[in-house]
Amino acid sequence: MPTPKQVFALVDCNSFYASCERVFRPDLAKTPIVVLSNNDGCVIARSYDAKPFVKMGAPYFQIKDMLHREGIVAFSSNYALYGQISERVMTIIESMVADSEVYSIDEIFCDLTGRREDLTTLGRSIRDRVLRCTGIPVGVGIAHTKTLAKLANHTAKRLQAQTGGVVDICDPYKRDWVLRNTAVGEVWGVGRRLNAHLEAMGIQSAMDLAKADKTMIGRKFSVVLERTARELTGVSCMELDEPDPPKQEICCSRMFGKRMSEVGPIKEAVATYTARAAEKLRAQGSVCKKMRVSVRTGMFNPDEAKYANGVVIELPYPTNDTRLMTNAATQAVDHIFRPGYRYSKAEVMLLDLRQPGEYTSDLFALTQPQTSDQLMSVMDSINSRWGRGTLRTATVPTKPDWAMRRDLMSQSYTTRVDQLWVAMAH
Repeated sequence: MPTPKQVFALVDCNSFYASCERVFRPDLAKTPIVVLSNNDGCVIARSYDAKPFVKMGAPYFQIKDMLHREGIVAFSSNYALYGQISERVMTIIESMVADSEVYSIDEIFCDLTGRREDLTTLGRSIRDRVLRCTGIPVGVGIAHTKTLAKLANHTAKRLQAQTGGVVDICDPYKRDWVLRNTAVGEVWGVGRRLNAHLEAMGIQSAMDLAKADKTMIGRKFSVVLERTARELTGVSCMELDEPDPPKQEICCSRMFGKRMSEVGPIKEAVATYTARAAEKLRAQGSVCKKMRVSVRTGMFNPDEAKYANGVVIELPYPTNDTRLMTNAATQAVDHIFRPGYRYSKAEVMLLDLRQPGEYTSDLFALTQPQTSDQLMSVMDSINSRWGRGTLRTATVPTKPDWAMRRDLMSQSYTTRVDQLWVAMAH
């Protein structure tokens, strides 16, 4: 019996950040929405109906009046909410397919190879269940390669009224129609600069790239683009990725919501960043032996004195205990803080990461006590269930004065008991 040809589906959430905001605000179902970056700096996401009015990356202070005039609602980024909803979306999709690869917070590739049912019907089932269970609309693209699945997904969104949000281009006739009607700049991995070079060579559409000489493409550009061109012809060159190996470094850094000149609030910020980095460390089952703590002032204001410094700390033993790491990090601030400066950012980086059993130490070397492992496990379990920061060290404040400016942030509907969605009876 011949081996069935590979089939991939790409499920992509529509205007994900904006859609998350609409889940708990049904009154905004037909209102254009934009989401802002850290400290409410610039636009990082737009609902479909906001795109004609707002450019991606537009500074908020420049367009604030225009948004109000056009009736466009702005939100500060609420990453905890987006992460929670993403996890729910991915869990639903993973339950409906044999194998999958989460590609980003709002995209997941699925392996549909060997499925006997009609694939368009399956795509609609996935779309309907995700919408019913989470309120998030998605598009589904189905094809014999990951690159073609991306194009099918793009077509599903572009022609949603005609396609119902699902496009299957496993059929060569449908595939060729999509290739002919898609600009080469819309192909996965073809950026603005590469697009200009390809168009100068007469490669205007995805079909032109599929028909181009693959050896010439690889020699003139890269093996990656050559592989993309082969995928456009239906030759699968990319498999679903294996889970990423544990990171070798973990970094947590943020710009402060305002300049700080006192050491106390900076220590609070460093303690907060250390706690987050330690959560990530435990999530991948690692421990660390070294940390680097650094602070700096703003670097672009010519009227402000500039200063940056950091220090590497050697921990007494490989650990993922938030308490020990926080104590070491806040002590390090005393060594690098200099009065008279207005600080804008702090960073905590975990170094020398290993799995617990990988350290080779002598017979008398200190190791992390078992009670620490148990306590950290309980803390992570509580915070996972009731929201990050429910249980924390005393050095981490609940409402810091130095926190990122997020004046327009929606409620933490899924992570804070005191901010749950309330249904009012009339």
